[in-house]
Amino acid sequence: MGAPITLYVDSLFLSPYAMSVYVALTEKQLPFEVRPVDLEAGEQRMQPFQCRALTTRVPALTHADFNLTESSVIAEYLDEVFPAPAHAALYPADTRQRARARQIQAWLRSDLGALRQERPTETVFYGKAGQPLSDAAHAAAAKLIHVASLLVGVDQTALFDTWSIADTDLAVMLKRLSLDDLPDPLRAYADAQWQRPSVQKWLEHNAAARA
Repeated sequence: MGAPITLYVDSLFLSPYAMSVYVALTEKQLPFEVRPVDLEAGEQRMQPFQCRALTTRVPALTHADFNLTESSVIAEYLDEVFPAPAHAALYPADTRQRARARQIQAWLRSDLGALRQERPTETVFYGKAGQPLSDAAHAAAAKLIHVASLLVGVDQTALFDTWSIADTDLAVMLKRLSLDDLPDPLRAYADAQWQRPSVQKWLEHNAAARA
């Protein structure tokens, strides 16, 4: 048995970033414990979580005596500490493709804010319809579709030759538009990602949190 791994997630299992790390750990087939954090009650600002999470945000990962936050950084850490071929790779082996995957992750986390606000993850996980998009959110949606269409072709089920964690992150963002206009190739791509067993396991947690 290796050093224990604990993943701290929001108690409602709505965070796309917590989902990203959960999928990463599951794809690597690493044993880990999930501990929910009640964000509405402010538990992220309380001890002992505050001492474990430098930025007091979820997701947070504890690996033995090492604590880490920020989802894309956690994924990179996991890929270095538990490398292929013993464990599934989270990023492409090719240097340029790996850089592209990280670029996509960074972009999805730093841009499209109006779309994230007006199509929150309740849209993704609960099928909750939102109001018509504002001009800012409509522009963000158009940008997302434009960029994703450059990356994903017809019948393409992964960004690269093999799956990467960037696929999960892009699929979540596209799913925000599942009740809006979304081109068929992008809808099919996101739906294919949604069928991965690792994603389905997260959805089970999400459904249990709603029950």
